[in-house]
Amino acid sequence: MEVDKLRERIEREIDSIEGAADLERVRASILGRKGLFSSLFEKIKELPLEERKREGRELNRLKEYAEARLNELRARFEKRGEASRLDITLPGKRPLLGTTHPITAVLDEILEIFSSMGFTVVEGPDIESEYYNFEALNIPAFHPARDMQDTFYLEGGLLLRTHTSPMEVRVMEAQDPPVRIVSPGAVYRHDQDISHTPMFHQVEGLMVEEGVSFSDLKGVLTIFVEEMFGKKTPLRFRPSYFPFTEPSAELDIGCAICKGSGCRVCKGTGWIEILGCGMSHPQVLRNVHYDPERVSGFAFGLGVERIAMIRFGIDDIRHFYNNDLRFLSQF
Repeated sequence: MEVDKLRERIEREIDSIEGAADLERVRASILGRKGLFSSLFEKIKELPLEERKREGRELNRLKEYAEARLNELRARFEKRGEASRLDITLPGKRPLLGTTHPITAVLDEILEIFSSMGFTVVEGPDIESEYYNFEALNIPAFHPARDMQDTFYLEGGLLLRTHTSPMEVRVMEAQDPPVRIVSPGAVYRHDQDISHTPMFHQVEGLMVEEGVSFSDLKGVLTIFVEEMFGKKTPLRFRPSYFPFTEPSAELDIGCAICKGSGCRVCKGTGWIEILGCGMSHPQVLRNVHYDPERVSGFAFGLGVERIAMIRFGIDDIRHFYNNDLRFLSQF
């Protein structure tokens, strides 16, 4: 048996293969039960033992070579077949692109409005001491806001801040008047329903210098409402109570969801409270060694989620945190 000629014959047959049908035909003619190698193995049975062993080794090597070549072709044809099933004329799928979260977008807009009025943006820690979160803001130990049902307490007299108001104290401790700041950030309270979540975002504002009056407070917040919701937005100031301001008020605007007719968000009143405000309490000024006889100021705190709900007509605050792409993709 001339192995070289046999190898050339096999290579010619394999090289002539142009498709899957040819491949199966050649495979059967070379490796099949009645193929080339079957007949050759039958013939060498008649040879003497030593010669039979030598010829058998040569045939096995050649058979392995043929099998490898045919398997390689089969894999190539299968890959080509998969590619042929792709319709390159179909439109491509656009990758999902992230967008600014509606809370972040509204927060940025709020800060831009107050920055245009000369307020500086400052940030502080989420974990606060009881002194900065309560005592320095004229909230004594017996005040209901310090009850466990409202506050997430940690070890060592620390807590998750319930408002960004501690930055009032931190900034006034660090500098003399005039002070004009807004402090954004996450805050934490034991509260959850359609208009409250355990974590939400707040912007605290503070302005302290000589001659600041309640009229200045009303003017600044009126400009904010007009810039945020439009100049025709109805608004009102209602008397209220906060330990760190005196006098205190709450600012309401006409409900943008029901247009004043009454809904579950405005609790049927036609008005939505968007922030609390008031003149800085003299004791708070004394706590930071300011002279309340020489300087005065005002403070306000607003919930970013509340503003976003009104801005976008959303009636359930929990939509912001459910991570539903159908909701978030609208923004």
